[in-house]
Amino acid sequence: MRLLIQKSLLSFVKSTRTQTSSTVGKVHAQRWFSEAPDPHTKVCIVGGGPAGFYTAQHVVKGRPDVQVDVYERLPVPFGLVRFGVAPDHPEVKNVINTFTQTAQHERCRFLGNVNVGKDVSVEELRQAYHAVVLSYGAEGNRAMGVPGEDLAGVYSAKDFVGWYNGLPSNRELQPDLSHETAVILGQGNVALDVARILLAPLDMLKVTDITQAALESLAASKVRRVLIVGRRGPMQVACTIKELREMVNLPGTRPDMLAEDFTGVHEALKDLPRPRKRITELMLKALKEQQAKEADTKGRDLGRKWGFRFLRGPLEVLPSPDGTHAAGIRLGINRLEGSGEGARAVSTGQVEDIPCGLVISSIGYKSVPIETSVPFDLRHHIVPNSNGRVSDTTGLYCSGWVKTGPTGVIATTMNNSFDTGRTVLHDLEGGAINITQDKPGLKAIAPLLENRGVRPVLFSEWEKINVEEMKRGEAHGKPREKMLTTQEMLNVAWS
Repeated sequence: MRLLIQKSLLSFVKSTRTQTSSTVGKVHAQRWFSEAPDPHTKVCIVGGGPAGFYTAQHVVKGRPDVQVDVYERLPVPFGLVRFGVAPDHPEVKNVINTFTQTAQHERCRFLGNVNVGKDVSVEELRQAYHAVVLSYGAEGNRAMGVPGEDLAGVYSAKDFVGWYNGLPSNRELQPDLSHETAVILGQGNVALDVARILLAPLDMLKVTDITQAALESLAASKVRRVLIVGRRGPMQVACTIKELREMVNLPGTRPDMLAEDFTGVHEALKDLPRPRKRITELMLKALKEQQAKEADTKGRDLGRKWGFRFLRGPLEVLPSPDGTHAAGIRLGINRLEGSGEGARAVSTGQVEDIPCGLVISSIGYKSVPIETSVPFDLRHHIVPNSNGRVSDTTGLYCSGWVKTGPTGVIATTMNNSFDTGRTVLHDLEGGAINITQDKPGLKAIAPLLENRGVRPVLFSEWEKINVEEMKRGEAHGKPREKMLTTQEMLNVAWS
């Protein structure tokens, strides 16, 4: 087996565009000093998600003498585009086409199944490359910091999203959907994605790339009411109008909001910036239609419903009588000090208990330290940096959420990753990085991986996974059916 791994590693210098039809153990061997060009300047990127690929794109285009190697912990690329974007938002995933073009560039290599910080250290990468860019995202969960958050029935939005999107580490989550009411803490786009998936008609989801296991769980779900809770008011809600409009127009559901939460909001509309005004007007319209429908039906149950709850924050997850499962949530009622985006939530001392069997915390992701040799700001959960240059280092950079924190959308990540790419190019051209020094790049890292029993997945091998997933999806009338375990991905990649 050792020989088979070595043969695979010796083929790295081939372009990732080269298709392999060989089985595991029959990978074409090739010497490191192959005929393929070996550009002098070596840059590596840690993380194969949007930030990693956008950074690679900018660096590859910026210099004709640079080789970029993208290391990714999973066997598959694209990070949150694959595992974070809602399955009913396929248009957002079109950016994968751009990432694929970058990965297939003759001076870019994708190396999946390599866990930097475990399989190879950042310091080893820094010895082998002129520049190392950390783009490994935000894989941690922000804790609510309240009693009961460890009870069964309480999940982070990150894990819940990973479950229905096929992230291997969340495959066995098996969320309990046997209760009528779910409470989501947080009012950003991820919170609305989760609410929409919980309430969407199955016919809408069946034609997406949601996993079959999640689809089956949702088919048996008893959830009929989803409350989306935020500490501040309607004029500070964190979602964008696209996600809010999708919620308002979700077939088979109706809004369930409290008129008192909107006291004074209509009068303040004229002073709001246009984007904020449009979101607020849409909520007011939904509230008005809700009130009209309630008057017509005289309070009869009209099926599934969702609603914002404003000026409330979690104090405690209330346990079931046996103390094992979430049975409700205690919310503290707030008032606002100040106005606009800068308004602060201040406790009134009042509380409200909401019975529920499912609590999903959507209060944000956080980055985690990759290893002790890399500076890390434990307060803000980012790698400290200036324009992407990691503080107190040379040749070490960061991009994406590990640089800025988990903020913005994919376009935001693109811009900040391009900024880091510009910083790297500036340092390469200006002498801040000594490119006269010869660096071996992958030629030094591959033997280390081989000795540690690590076999990377090349982009051409990911393409085999991609083809198989689309084939499986076609059998279900879906764009793809994702593989749910790393081992299954590796078996297909190396078949």
